[in-house]
Amino acid sequence: MGALSENCPCGQSDQRGRPLPFDACCGRYLDQGLAAPDAERLMRSRYSAFVRERADHLLATWHPSTRPSDLTLDAGVKWLGLSVKGHRLIDADHAEVEFVARSRIGGRGQRLEECSQFARQDGRWYYVDGEIKS
Repeated sequence: MGALSENCPCGQSDQRGRPLPFDACCGRYLDQGLAAPDAERLMRSRYSAFVRERADHLLATWHPSTRPSDLTLDAGVKWLGLSVKGHRLIDADHAEVEFVARSRIGGRGQRLEECSQFARQDGRWYYVDGEIKS
């Protein structure tokens, strides 16, 4: 559980540009089980779940049609930041989010750029899959 003063790993800011605390941002979805209101916030919560090694949240927010039966996270990854490049609503139940996530693995910097697909089912958004960009 995050302390109120701890900034959210997803990097979301308020209207004044101040970082949102974890509990007021992604913590609502990871720790309280609330449904993310849109695909971008779900993607941000999934990034925060990677940072906090919360495979339970990742599996729970993965669409049943593409969800793996189990998920093992690499404990050696240090997540460094997230940048959302775009969020596009395709229709009422489908959206895509383009982002860049930076990390360090074994002291070596990594950059993951992906365009992720999301679907809403029974009022909840789910990650479907993503296309990694080179």
